[in-house]
Amino acid sequence: MAEFFALQYSLWLLAAILLMAVLYSSVGHGGASGYLAAMALWGLAPAEMRPAALLMNILVTCWLLYRFRPYKLMPQGLFWPLVIASTPMAFIGGMVKIDASAYRILVALLLLIAAARMLSVTRESIVSRRPQLPIVLLVGGALGFAAGLTGIGGGVFLSPILLIFGWCSMRQSTAVAAGFILLNSVAGLAGYLLSDQSWPLGTGWLLLPAFAGCLLGAELASSKASSLVLQRLLAAVLVIAVVKMLYTALL
Repeated sequence: MAEFFALQYSLWLLAAILLMAVLYSSVGHGGASGYLAAMALWGLAPAEMRPAALLMNILVTCWLLYRFRPYKLMPQGLFWPLVIASTPMAFIGGMVKIDASAYRILVALLLLIAAARMLSVTRESIVSRRPQLPIVLLVGGALGFAAGLTGIGGGVFLSPILLIFGWCSMRQSTAVAAGFILLNSVAGLAGYLLSDQSWPLGTGWLLLPAFAGCLLGAELASSKASSLVLQRLLAAVLVIAVVKMLYTALL
């Protein structure tokens, strides 16, 4: 019991998790890519990173959905096909056991793509056009599987896709991404648990700064802080984490 309550992580890591939660929740995201980046920089093992990131995603997006209640903004015809395709694939991805080095390389690649996506979206498309159903299902399924396999909820990839191709407005994309991240994270974590993979002790210590950060981030979002500046800061952090993960994986 004493081991369960003992502080398992560096205070600097907890501070980094807090910062990631503030930055990501301020733009309506769960923040798993930021949490993974922070955990990678502090040398956590993949067996700790994956379930912890999914759990923090669930906690933060639940609060964002409660705080802003974006249900009236949700484009139902876009959201439900995305999650119908993504949720079962996230469950399957969560069940897959992956080698530690392969996991680090895969997450590093996804973080690099996420950083590029953050820098590519400077404004939303003026024209809003509904995509064809097969394309929506393909995007949802691919992002869902990646979410379960790595612990990244998928919103950091979905939001730029929604905006670049003009599938919905900026405000609608925040609502879609939050619901998408939550359902994918729940499914991915369920698959992880049902496949009898290890559960890291002391994960609750990571949840505390994540929740505290999302409380502050939600208030920044409501005060309309500059999302473009925040995205550039996040992109820089992700690139640093990519270097660290690749260095560790290739040693």
